[in-house]
Amino acid sequence: MSAFNQERLLKVLLGPVVSEKSTFVGERNNQYAFRVAGDATKPEVKAAVELLFSTKDKKIEVQSVQIANVKGKQKRSGRFTGRRSDWKKAYVRLAQGQDIDFQAAG
Repeated sequence: MSAFNQERLLKVLLGPVVSEKSTFVGERNNQYAFRVAGDATKPEVKAAVELLFSTKDKKIEVQSVQIANVKGKQKRSGRFTGRRSDWKKAYVRLAQGQDIDFQAAG
């Protein structure tokens, strides 16, 4: 974790992705989905999750990270068409028996 700049790690995770799919995957595989910076790497995401969600009495251990590039959708307003921005999503799997408490974090 010390290999990365702490300031950079605080900017890697943009927020959790809350959807039916992410909730289903989370319950089934002990994974959490996060929206991450466009230039984030797997080791950065792992270090950021371990830094942000670990507390004095509970250390979070990330088992694996999977990253997906999500393409922006085509949208239309009247006769004008536009496109939403592309973004990056990370699925983070925690070690067995661990979970993230979003209320206590931050």
